[in-house]
Amino acid sequence: MKIRRGFVDLAHGQMHYRHAGAGSLSAGNEPLLVIHASPGSSRQQVGLITDFAADTRVLAPDTPGNGDSEALGKAELTVPDMAAAYLGFLDAMGVEKAHVYGSHTGAAIAAELAIMAPDRVARVVLDGISVMSEEELADILVHYAHPFDPDLDGAYLSRIFQFCRDQYLFFPWYKRDKAHQRIGGLPHPGDLHAWVLEVMKGCQTYHLNYRAAFQWDAAARMPLVAQPALVIAGANDPLIEGTQAIAAALPNGAFEALPRFDDPEFRSRRKAVMTRFYQEG
Repeated sequence: MKIRRGFVDLAHGQMHYRHAGAGSLSAGNEPLLVIHASPGSSRQQVGLITDFAADTRVLAPDTPGNGDSEALGKAELTVPDMAAAYLGFLDAMGVEKAHVYGSHTGAAIAAELAIMAPDRVARVVLDGISVMSEEELADILVHYAHPFDPDLDGAYLSRIFQFCRDQYLFFPWYKRDKAHQRIGGLPHPGDLHAWVLEVMKGCQTYHLNYRAAFQWDAAARMPLVAQPALVIAGANDPLIEGTQAIAAALPNGAFEALPRFDDPEFRSRRKAVMTRFYQEG
């Protein structure tokens, strides 16, 4: 399945997106809108795009300030700011209603989009939701994500690489000890290379989306998602415990655990669970 790329003009600037497929998962003929996690781009969702493009039209933009999408131009962002950009994307693409999938930061945006435009979102899948104590949030905001300002000796390139690599090994990435070690190991070098390149593109703006997502109040906002919602998380997702707990806040939602990300059955299981959910609509 060929994944193609394009740009669309929005009020703040151009939004880059990947797209593939045709058809529909459900009787309403809604396409699937895919919202990626921070800090990369829709490149991170190539596997999911490929899995669903055989059955439906898939649209996967880069969040503003990430990948090849222009930033919103604000010094600080909120999740509703980003959700509004995705609503503008649906308008520009002529999409009246979509099923939505969001991962981590993308899950917060997907939930907020469902709240903001309930008539535009059919069913929503939230994959990994950030739930933190006040102490954890304070620590994350100080240490997790800062701009990588270019320098003449290229040291910022090394810092970007280490930042991306260590996210696979620890959570949070800057606590490099046994207590914070992740299970699963490093990805294929080509995948890490591709992710680093995407972060490089938004090296001075990617952190704004992270900060907005960290500060998004899931406990207060999730009860406002009226659409049918499915909450999922891989067994080795560092957010799984909070994700499972917060799923109960949805008025019309359910949680389903998936295998580890490195399990050979992960992608097929994820597709089966999501397809069944979308087809119920």
